Amino acid sequence: MSTDARDRLYSLMGRLRPADTPPPARLRAGPDRSNIRILVLICVIAAVVAAGYLWLARPRPRPSAGPLPSATLAEVRPGASASPAAGSTVVVHVLGKVRHPGVITLPAGSRVAQAIKAAGGVRAGAKTGTLNLARKLVDGEQLAVGIRSPAAVAGAPSPPPPGGSGAPAAPLDLNTATAEQLDDLPGVGPVLAQRIVDHRTQHGAFRSIEQLRDVSGIGARRFADLKPLVRV
Repeated sequence: MSTDARDRLYSLMGRLRPADTPPPARLRAGPDRSNIRILVLICVIAAVVAAGYLWLARPRPRPSAGPLPSATLAEVRPGASASPAAGSTVVVHVLGKVRHPGVITLPAGSRVAQAIKAAGGVRAGAKTGTLNLARKLVDGEQLAVGIRSPAAVAGAPSPPPPGGSGAPAAPLDLNTATAEQLDDLPGVGPVLAQRIVDHRTQHGAFRSIEQLRDVSGIGARRFADLKPLVRV
């Protein structure tokens, strides 16, 4: 190829090649776009704070005051049942056909039936007769169960007297009394009454009241109850 042809070819290629253009510039966030992002962030924070405040300020249910009336009632009840005589007592002497005759202490206002129960109850086969079981006890009285009362004055203090000062007007004669009569004595039942009669039959007449202690089943306590009610 000649030099002229080559130069023409180069000239033609230079015309066809596009001119050099600078590379596209990268997009950069301008100052206005940064301010918009900050404003959006502030709005989000404000919305969260407002929601939290509304949640804390919401109305809450109050606790029910239902138990208060019952508590007030419980405080009133003890006062209503209080009694100035709650600590007083009565002391009575129970004798006769009970399991454990003797002196008994009971709360004030107790009844005759309660005194008999405290003395062990009525013995098997025995009866209380015309005794008023519903009567209130009097402090110091002597309560005869199933027998004639050995006390002349009802309701007066009557501890077991020495000798025969508190004995009934007609004490029972140990040497002439039948088993049925002996059964009416305090602390004496059908079995013990028959033992007294058998002892009298085997050993002769009683020469003193103290000989009752020789009968099986009569101890010191039972003898103290019988002593003012018998004679020889």
